Amino acid sequence: MISKVLCFGELLLRVSPAPIEVSEKNPFLLYMGGAEANTATALAGWNVPVKYCSVLPDNFMSEYIIDYLEYRGIYTSSILLSGDRVGVYYLDRGADLKSSVIYDRDRSSFSELKRGMIDWDKVFRDVSWFNLTAISPALNANVADVCLEALEAASRKNITTSIDLNYRSRLWKYGKEPIEVMPSLVQHCDLVMGNIWSANSLLGTSVDEKIHETGTREAYLEHARATSLEIVDKFPRCKSVANTFRFDSDSQNLLYYTSLFTGGEQYNSKEFRTTGVIDRSGSGDCFMAGLIYGFYNKHNPQDVVDYATAAAFGKLQEQGDATDQDVFTVTKLRSDNV
Repeated sequence: MISKVLCFGELLLRVSPAPIEVSEKNPFLLYMGGAEANTATALAGWNVPVKYCSVLPDNFMSEYIIDYLEYRGIYTSSILLSGDRVGVYYLDRGADLKSSVIYDRDRSSFSELKRGMIDWDKVFRDVSWFNLTAISPALNANVADVCLEALEAASRKNITTSIDLNYRSRLWKYGKEPIEVMPSLVQHCDLVMGNIWSANSLLGTSVDEKIHETGTREAYLEHARATSLEIVDKFPRCKSVANTFRFDSDSQNLLYYTSLFTGGEQYNSKEFRTTGVIDRSGSGDCFMAGLIYGFYNKHNPQDVVDYATAAAFGKLQEQGDATDQDVFTVTKLRSDNV
């Protein structure tokens, strides 16, 4: 039996204004999104066997969604059919998810998940890696409890687990602060990905509020190392911590680099720069996919972080949430930046 990666989270439909050149004919475009689905799509495109677990309503729209996921090479047998609607989010053209986003996820099928609805023993039967994000536990207390249920089940089976510390302040509205929820989840994780600011918001790690005054690559990477050490110390199961740094000097110019702390050492990527960004959505999901791709294939740490960084940077030049980059494209982008 081939061991698979399992990505768990809410599949979303994204509505965005169309590019100006086609907006007169069709003012809006619809994309399939959701952080975990984006990661699964990237992994499938890189020939990593990947399953996707979510909840969709039992209607014709879900049939089309599942057909598309399977067309992209994703195993969909772990998708639960329940509830009445697919969640939606609206994102302005070229905007960042942390700013110009409107969520329409209340009473979605996924948001109505409760402990006991998913048979995790069955779902994990052929799984060696489990991936989720901090977006799911931000929805409500029941979904947060399902995330804990899943992680506990994965831990019992010695499945490698990873979590993306996506901090979405607009979602944490059910009376719990992230710091009250996230540590109990992260204690079950082997790989933690995020940045020094999201780790502070979600896990309570230290952050230098004046780091921007220094503003040097060396200072940021040293802070990444300090944050990584704090996370590893706080959560003994955690073996690897990845941090990303993305800076926009203006609306067009962007600087991107990352770090990976694993085996007691920190490995830093090269700097990537671009003038002009097509779509910021899904870049971090692509980075997580790159990390999983590298670890799954037992690459050395420097290769892991270099590939993941190139993949995330390349995603910035693609329209929509999920990447279409293949391994050759990512490898070429990485080698061109050496």
